[in-house]
Amino acid sequence: MLAATLLSLGVVFLAELGDRSQLLTITYALRYRWWVVLSGVAIASFTVHGASVAIGHFLGATLPARPMAFVSAIAFLIFAAWAWREGTESGSEDVSAPREPRFALLTVVSSFVLAEMSDKTTLATITLASDHNWVGVWIGTTLGMILADGLAIIVGLLLHQRLPEQLLHFLASLLFLLFGLWMLFDAALGWRWVAVGVTAAVGLTAVTAVSAQTLQRRRKAPLSGPPKP
Repeated sequence: MLAATLLSLGVVFLAELGDRSQLLTITYALRYRWWVVLSGVAIASFTVHGASVAIGHFLGATLPARPMAFVSAIAFLIFAAWAWREGTESGSEDVSAPREPRFALLTVVSSFVLAEMSDKTTLATITLASDHNWVGVWIGTTLGMILADGLAIIVGLLLHQRLPEQLLHFLASLLFLLFGLWMLFDAALGWRWVAVGVTAAVGLTAVTAVSAQTLQRRRKAPLSGPPKP
């Protein structure tokens, strides 16, 4: 059991470094309090990996990846619109702390469950559970996910201290949009090159728009300053 726990922890921790789940964690850390995000990650990881262990150990089956990817893509596109709406509404407000939606924890848990159902970590968990102690695999994969995403939360907190809230909402919206488009075209439809082209075009357009808006604000800044004596 101990060997299975350590092996699973190492596999999942390394697999999650730079993965979609870490980027998703950073996105949520920009919007919600860190303990809400970490609790959501823990609950989702415990649930998804528990189901994966059961499937791999007791059934020896695999999850229907494409249907789950399609559902995840639609969910992330909805989250993108939601984050964009929040950013638009908070544009004229001065808020020192991130506003906490009523169902923030449920939002984090549900999105992570959908994202992990079609992720490579779930497939790794199923494979490990078929050959190793299932309790150890369950514990190890859950801890590995929490540790990896805990690092992402720290990154999100550092960004939150240095960026304005409206920009954080727009950044979260962009990341959700890119996740949704990638899962829709790549994982759900199997169009890898279309996914690359669409996400690259959307990301480049967003960067260009933000850069142009920043330059415009800097040019207008001296004009709006106090008059010289």
